[in-house]
Amino acid sequence: MRINHRRGDLVVIANRLPVHRTSPESPWETSPGGLVSALMPILQENKGVWIGWAGSSETDCIPFEHDGLYNVPLHLSSKEVRDYYEGFSNSTLWPLYHDACQTPQYDRQWWAPYVAINQRFAEYAAREAAPNGHVLVQDYHLQLVPGMLRDLRPDVRIGFFLHIPFPPVELFAQLPWRRRILEGMLGADVIGFQTRHGAQNFVRLVNGYASRRGSGQAVNVDGRKVLAKEYPISIDYDRIESLASDPKIIEHAKAIRSDLGENRTIMLGVDRLDYTKGIDQRLRAVYEIFDKGNHTVDDLVLVQVSVPSRESVDEYIEVRDRIEKLVGHINGEFGTVGSVPVHYLRRSLPIEELVAYYLAADVMLVTPFRDGMNLVAKEYVASRKNEKGVLVLSEFTGSAVELDRAVLVNPHDIDGMAATIEKAITMPAQEQTRRMRSLRQRVRKRTVYTWASDFTHALDAEQPRPSSTNMQLPIDTPPPSP
Repeated sequence: MRINHRRGDLVVIANRLPVHRTSPESPWETSPGGLVSALMPILQENKGVWIGWAGSSETDCIPFEHDGLYNVPLHLSSKEVRDYYEGFSNSTLWPLYHDACQTPQYDRQWWAPYVAINQRFAEYAAREAAPNGHVLVQDYHLQLVPGMLRDLRPDVRIGFFLHIPFPPVELFAQLPWRRRILEGMLGADVIGFQTRHGAQNFVRLVNGYASRRGSGQAVNVDGRKVLAKEYPISIDYDRIESLASDPKIIEHAKAIRSDLGENRTIMLGVDRLDYTKGIDQRLRAVYEIFDKGNHTVDDLVLVQVSVPSRESVDEYIEVRDRIEKLVGHINGEFGTVGSVPVHYLRRSLPIEELVAYYLAADVMLVTPFRDGMNLVAKEYVASRKNEKGVLVLSEFTGSAVELDRAVLVNPHDIDGMAATIEKAITMPAQEQTRRMRSLRQRVRKRTVYTWASDFTHALDAEQPRPSSTNMQLPIDTPPPSP
């Protein structure tokens, strides 16, 4: 529903809108995900606005209301998507921030579009934010927006949250545009990271490359204090636990176990199909387990769910092909007629079906090379109401900081990972319960709503911005041209 223009007391800026549709004629639908769920109540309560790309090349970018939220779509041309999103965001920043597990590409032609799109987002936010309002900027696609928005609207309070890891000095220093990125982020009043290490890395880099003085969790920017702190994101615990109690989902989980074999230990992996997730290393570890002969296809099975991602990008095509060849190799060598050791599902599953798989799984394998947080690990824990099951978790995830009662593993060590998975498979029930009870208490204590509340309250607690009473605000002009 299109409505008359309004200004938001709270504005969220993200690469994507919180809604999607399959075609310009289709109705808008709320996108799944914890971020949307967590921010929606706050936005509805505070006359909120969400600015983001609609996810297609359609040029009809007129603001509209959906489920009580005012959405402001921003148009991106196909070339802008290629340079700003696929190029600088996902071929430069994404691999660099994930420990350079794939070589980052430093293409000078991508930088100008990244700057231009960030400027466009900032101009939209300057127009949409109410006087002395709050603006929450999300993730690595938009790291220049805080600084640009502060130049346009010094009256608003600005929060920036990075959902992926923030790299150490030695890696970030490679980035040719490192100073510009740091200065852009410092336009915020509060900069949130998934872990304390991320926040500490940022302060060290600011001291080294941005000519600013930072210590502890604070950076001084021309007399203005910028807070840089960890705010680990989480899940909607109650929703996952409720789904895990649904009789239909419980029956579906029983059917999965029956189809796979009641007497088999079921391992489960659920990942976006991305080179950072270490799916191929996980499969090599599973190969080692079967190759040793302690387990056979009769007593052990892996279900690997790989959600397609960026399928037109060469690096993602390569990792998909590598994974599928490994699955074929394992099944060819250790499978029998009517039974295979690896069931591979390359598709996205609705949350209800995903929870059924969580319930069916005895061992959950979450083994990325690097991850900002990893919410699949927390969802598995929330689903385990019987306090049974084992979580095998990479020590290089943000989740490992909180979920230290999981069985932690180094995903680069195939032999060590195979031994750790075997430990999980044979773990006594009493130890499973002791570990899972502790994990569930931690996930229950800090939900996605706790994250949203802590981050917005930190923004409220910062020093007041200059009053907008005597300012000329760009709020009555049309949106900037694409």
